[in-house]
Amino acid sequence: MNARALFVGADGRAHPPWRLLLFLVLAVACVIVVRLTLFSLLDALERLTGVEGTSEAYLMTIALLLAHWMTLRTFDRQPASYVWLDRNAARPRLVGYAALLGGLPIGLMSLLLLATGLLALLPAPDGPWVVVASQIALLLLPAAFYEELLSRGYIFATLRDWLGSTWAILLTSTAFGLLHWWNPGATVFSLGLVTLAGVFLAVVLLATQSLYAAWIAHFAWNFVMAALLHVPVSGLPLSRPDYQIVDSGPDWITGGSWGPEGGAAGAIGMLGALGFLYWRSNRRKHDDIER
Repeated sequence: MNARALFVGADGRAHPPWRLLLFLVLAVACVIVVRLTLFSLLDALERLTGVEGTSEAYLMTIALLLAHWMTLRTFDRQPASYVWLDRNAARPRLVGYAALLGGLPIGLMSLLLLATGLLALLPAPDGPWVVVASQIALLLLPAAFYEELLSRGYIFATLRDWLGSTWAILLTSTAFGLLHWWNPGATVFSLGLVTLAGVFLAVVLLATQSLYAAWIAHFAWNFVMAALLHVPVSGLPLSRPDYQIVDSGPDWITGGSWGPEGGAAGAIGMLGALGFLYWRSNRRKHDDIER
């Protein structure tokens, strides 16, 4: 075996571990370059929105998009469809379907908690709800996108081709859960549920073959909690004008300070959505056989 064979396969592409390492190095380099070149612009954007973390979310999104583009144009020359970021993956109907997949499970389970008294609706200082919701969206959109690019973009696609979809889901979902270790109020239980959320979003990705769909499902889940329910998102409290929803039941059900996604109710919502996707997949297979 020569030295080239240690790095490059018969198909002319670097072996998967080297591709993953190169992508990560490139991503770090892109983060540094974007931070140095766009710092003033991103800082001004954060001051404009008034929401802490906005500049970092946009920085990471721009850097990871750049890293994906450079990766697919240099050492791993693949089309955008390889990571399901092609034009077909951005069909409006598909994106709308993904928004429902993401928003309905947490919304319905939270309403059930409210109806049973496990969550309580309390008044809060008056504020411009539309303005605050828009500011929150300006933060959550890039935040969800960069997390999807990092967890279920090129890394997921490479693992999927190398080890298969099951291992790609397990590895990226575990990493996704661990990335939230530093969030306020994180516990082993809440991180386990974030890992389940990673599985849910990976299944959305595979079912739709669209990274945009996984992104919008992720965003819709967070937006329903932050802008509509006024509860924390993964332990991060955001502005709550006019009203707020607080837990009044056991934390293991309601999620406590982590928000509903950190409790059993959030888990049930995700499992229900996964069950729906499984049913829909089987129905399509059945319809294809009948044709």
